[in-house]
Amino acid sequence: MIGPLLKIAASSVAARTLRNAVTDAVGRGLLILGAGPGALIAVFCFSQAALTLLERHMDPAEAWAVIGTFYGVVGGILYFAANRRRRA
Repeated sequence: MIGPLLKIAASSVAARTLRNAVTDAVGRGLLILGAGPGALIAVFCFSQAALTLLERHMDPAEAWAVIGTFYGVVGGILYFAANRRRRA
């Protein structure tokens, strides 16, 4: 008699835990979807501002080279950081 009641209680707890996990996953997914476009717009705006300032002091081609080099270095750092984290 107690066995079936315990099974019902355990399945209820498991369902609640699963629902909470799904709710957390959906919330994180929506935050990522919201942060992605915001980050892209921020990078675009800061790049345009930096490019405008650099073009006042140097040739436009040099300004583009500086911006490209900066993003290349940042990309390399992020790549190596991701690989190091994966190995550890």
